[in-house]
Amino acid sequence: MFDKILIANRGEIALRVVRACREMGVKSVAVHSTADADAMHVRMADEAICIGPPSSAQSYLSFPAIISACEITGAQAIHPGYGFLSENAAFVQAVEDHDITFIGPTAEHIRVMGDKITAKDTMKALGVPCVPGSDGGVPTLAEAKKIGDEIGYPVIIKATAGGGGRGMKVAQTAADMEKAFHSARAEAKAAFGNDEVYIEKYLTTPRHIEIQVFGDGKGNAVHLGERDCSLQRRHQKVFEEAPGPCITPELRDRIGKVCADAVAKINYIGAGTIEFLFENDEFYFIEMNTRLQVEHPVTEGIFGVDLVREQLRVAAGMPMSFSQDDLKINGHAIEVRINAEKLPEFAPRPGRITQYHAPGGLGVRMDSALYDGYNIPPYYDSLIGKLIVHGRDRQEALARLDRALGELIVDGVETTLPLFHALLAEEAIQTGDYNIHWLEEWLEKGLL
Repeated sequence: MFDKILIANRGEIALRVVRACREMGVKSVAVHSTADADAMHVRMADEAICIGPPSSAQSYLSFPAIISACEITGAQAIHPGYGFLSENAAFVQAVEDHDITFIGPTAEHIRVMGDKITAKDTMKALGVPCVPGSDGGVPTLAEAKKIGDEIGYPVIIKATAGGGGRGMKVAQTAADMEKAFHSARAEAKAAFGNDEVYIEKYLTTPRHIEIQVFGDGKGNAVHLGERDCSLQRRHQKVFEEAPGPCITPELRDRIGKVCADAVAKINYIGAGTIEFLFENDEFYFIEMNTRLQVEHPVTEGIFGVDLVREQLRVAAGMPMSFSQDDLKINGHAIEVRINAEKLPEFAPRPGRITQYHAPGGLGVRMDSALYDGYNIPPYYDSLIGKLIVHGRDRQEALARLDRALGELIVDGVETTLPLFHALLAEEAIQTGDYNIHWLEEWLEKGLL
């Protein structure tokens, strides 16, 4: 096992990794920008080192700054968390070139799965079901129209690079294709510097189901069931749960085995998530995230495992501490993402926390780096915490979530807490009868 690792991230995920290291007897190094000098992950780590000014490009995204911090502190490995450099193949290659271990998959696996066309082709070859669509990038409007006619409307045009819902446009009919095609390319070019797009069949009422996988890099892999992440706004998840309300044990076993076998065949190492659209009992691959997910705590909740601990183990060359037969689902878990945002616009609202009180009690987990007096900087993502609850079944988990939301106090800034109070009053949330369009349609009705 490593003696010391560096955490190339900030906020609640950096603190999450610090906690896993402490339990394992591994020393942790926090990196921070000048804006994060008083951050909780800086306070809690064994060591801390400033790597630059507030700008992410000059701090958390700086290869030289992070690698230099490793060399200065003697850290043997880097945990990237999620976001920032967690899926940057060039960074992973640079880390490996400096004889530092990257706690995650190889640069090649990140490179393959980072390009959505290559990822889709790879998954197809590995037997993973995919959405009907173009075989690769679509360079011209004429070709886009031809593909739309072949697979049938509606279709969705997607950027091959990037994510977060940018570079994605829907053409409901052939008449919509020209505007959607050019708009998607322009948005992709502006966001990612790459205007290549591809086309897929647009499913009308799918759910977003993702499968958690884990490999040891030696041809062994398992799946840890699914998460339902269908409640989304502008393709950004806000509410996640496991297991999925609509997934039967038979469906879980079928798609789980397909996913575990696929990553085993490519000797994948560490945590990964294979994301699907799910409609009419069929799964359609959309992308693979080669990192720890924001919503990993719900999987930890129902399986009783520590995914960060497991990441460190396999990165250090140790075997996984569980097999597929060891993984049995226990109860139900739900996570809500709490952002410092003004509703209903969802506009970021950084500022000073005047009072913070985390909920507690049986089955309640709060992953946050907030504290009284903390000043949320304006330079980064507005996520300030994740409230996770676990119950014996879904109804108990929902009741526990309602109780925990009532206990949580975040004063000094506006947050998205009212959203979740309102959602819990909706019958569709109580019954689990929703799809990826439900939340945006609900918001459009002005019910918030």
